[in-house]
Amino acid sequence: MSEADSAGTVIFDVASREVVSRRAAAAFGGEAQPPRISFASAELMFTVMTAKRWEILRAMAGAGPMSIREAARRVKRDVKAVHGDVRALLNAGVLRKAEDGRVTFPFTAIRIDALVEAA
Repeated sequence: MSEADSAGTVIFDVASREVVSRRAAAAFGGEAQPPRISFASAELMFTVMTAKRWEILRAMAGAGPMSIREAARRVKRDVKAVHGDVRALLNAGVLRKAEDGRVTFPFTAIRIDALVEAA
């Protein structure tokens, strides 16, 4: 994938702490790294990323900072329920909080990179 093809894309992956640390060290050393959100296990990724939370990300993708009320309006759900999902996504590092208190998902696409092997 070329750099132009990946503009605005974040990678969701499964990676150990050691792999994440190596990537961070490479980034601090000047090696360009693609935007990435890593989970410790596939189970954790799929626990955090419920169907309703994917729906919120799709509604927020590339839309800039928005209030939780606006996110709820876009997904046609109750504000309180969306608030709980947004809080979980913030805690997982998937969403970011803007300076004005609104939340943002600054990417336009998500690529999932996970390998599931036999037990």
